[in-house]
Amino acid sequence: MATPTAPASSAPAYSPSSTLAAEQGGAVTADVIRKAFLAADEEYLKLLRWSLPNMSREAASGSCCLLGAISGDTLYVANAGDSRAVLGRRAATVGRGPVVAERLSTEHNVASEEVRRQLAALHPDDGEIVVHARGAWRVKEIIQVTRSIGDGYLKTPEFRRDPAVQRLCSSRAAAVELTRPVVTAEPSIHTRKLKPGVDLFVVFASDGLWEHLSDDAAVQLVSKNPRRGVAERLVQAALEEAARKREVRLGDLRRIERGVRRHFHEDIAAVVVFLDLDDGRRARRRGKVVDSSSCSNTPPDVYSFFNSGA
Repeated sequence: MATPTAPASSAPAYSPSSTLAAEQGGAVTADVIRKAFLAADEEYLKLLRWSLPNMSREAASGSCCLLGAISGDTLYVANAGDSRAVLGRRAATVGRGPVVAERLSTEHNVASEEVRRQLAALHPDDGEIVVHARGAWRVKEIIQVTRSIGDGYLKTPEFRRDPAVQRLCSSRAAAVELTRPVVTAEPSIHTRKLKPGVDLFVVFASDGLWEHLSDDAAVQLVSKNPRRGVAERLVQAALEEAARKREVRLGDLRRIERGVRRHFHEDIAAVVVFLDLDDGRRARRRGKVVDSSSCSNTPPDVYSFFNSGA
């Protein structure tokens, strides 16, 4: 999702995170995180309302959101969309057993039959709430996720009047007037009490990585390599697998222009957070606690994506 610049007009200033933290005395809770997601979404849509028509393209844009927060010995993982968080942990609670993967997030993508059933149950009067189009299941024949920040044109009718949005809503399924939001910013939240010496690290990554790497493959790669640059290794491994599937060389894949390259792989972003709960002194000797990398090769918004012919 594009990062907007505040308009010159006197748009109201508001920080969801700081306001919610103040309300709760600085405490991190599942409810605070939920409210932060909803507040961030509402503030983004409010900014669009103040900025139209200057930000018309952003009205047709949205972003998945994946959050990790540690408070004391508790890990919170919140997700809206199809990004994913995977824990790397010891299989045994004592000794140095093998490292295994445990998924910590819930994905909201209509590729899942369960998600399609849930969406259909919420919209029993809309027989075309989910349509198979362009090789995939899509909400209103447009996007695959059911939860996101932004995507205002699928949440409120006012944004559907914009020409950029109308291009997306040209199909029969998408053209149906909204009577209620078909996409929301409501996150799924997972809470876990961390176990020192057992819970080792968390991989946070976009769906572009998980499309090509399994949970276990990602965890094994992190556990068997040095910390520095390990997120880049994850991105590299996903790109290599994408190239292998399409029977092209990695160097050739990297040279494909943005937009066209989306046919080969989605944007890939990865962050690895090492927990180091057992011994802070050893953690300092090990080096980096957070390592991140990304490979963004697609147009910055939905409008550009459709213009690219993708």
